Amino acid sequence: MPVQLLPASAAAFAPRASSVNVVLGSKIEPWLTQTLKRINRVKRPLNSVPQHQRCLTETLSSPNAIWTLASLMLTKAPESELRKDSNPLVEAIFNYQVIPLEAYIVHVDMVLRNEVAYKLTPDTIEALTEYHKDIHCVNAKANTYDWSEKEQQCKKLHEDFVQAINKFVFRTHVSALEGLEEDGAGELLSGKSEEVKNNVLALIKPLLPPPPRIVDVVHRQAPLLPSSPAGPNMWTQPPTPTSLPAPVESWRVLPSSPSVTSTDSATSSIWANMSMAEIQIPSPPPAFSQPYSTASLYYSPVVTSPIPHLPLPSMLAPQCGVSVGYNSFGWDRYQEYTTTM
Repeated sequence: MPVQLLPASAAAFAPRASSVNVVLGSKIEPWLTQTLKRINRVKRPLNSVPQHQRCLTETLSSPNAIWTLASLMLTKAPESELRKDSNPLVEAIFNYQVIPLEAYIVHVDMVLRNEVAYKLTPDTIEALTEYHKDIHCVNAKANTYDWSEKEQQCKKLHEDFVQAINKFVFRTHVSALEGLEEDGAGELLSGKSEEVKNNVLALIKPLLPPPPRIVDVVHRQAPLLPSSPAGPNMWTQPPTPTSLPAPVESWRVLPSSPSVTSTDSATSSIWANMSMAEIQIPSPPPAFSQPYSTASLYYSPVVTSPIPHLPLPSMLAPQCGVSVGYNSFGWDRYQEYTTTM
């Protein structure tokens, strides 16, 4: 990519030079010859490259060689001071102003980049600087919240704009010289004015407040809802015992005796000789698990009825002997049964 060379007059805050830097190629385009003949009141010979260069340099270096690049419609006062009217035409007349973007040519290159460089006039730079300070900055401060460094940020915003607008140089193709008029003045053609307007408006930046501070959020456990389980261990089963008592041999298990009074001495002697380890204790029944249901979390009264107590044979023995008879249940062979045991 060729290096972009600009004269010292294109630098920021540099005054306009007395002569424009013009670089032409070894061959002159026909459209440039026709343009120079059209704008010159006095007929000048244009038969060589030096003649074209001398004529173009003198024309563009004239104090009247001011180009109108574009026009900006901006407000005359801050938003709080604008006039309100039912007629939009009245509002436009009293509230808006037109600032023309005028510039002069500082560089013409028809060898490396085929471009023309424009720099804004001091009057245009002053008008844009006043608008930025008195209107744009006032609106920016009114439309943003207050913080400790707001005034310093607004001041820096204006200083950056002053530097940017003084450094602004617009480049376009050399074909823009076709819009050249008498005394070196001119106007951009082929829709280039809209490009200049967008580039200048891009230099007017908004006032950005600082981002909000990050606040640490304390995470707390959410409360349990009626539809959620009461806890993580709600449906867990109780632990299974690791050691079980030793089983008891089947011949040591005694049947229930029909009479408590007659077997007290026999049973007491047998149970006395047995240790606790020999007694068979049934393992605890497994915990009943059922599918989760929200119905159990709501109160519902349960009606229960008393369970009738059934009498044991030992409790029925005296009654049976009285009412039915001793031989009805085979109690007469009780001695033979005990002898066999």
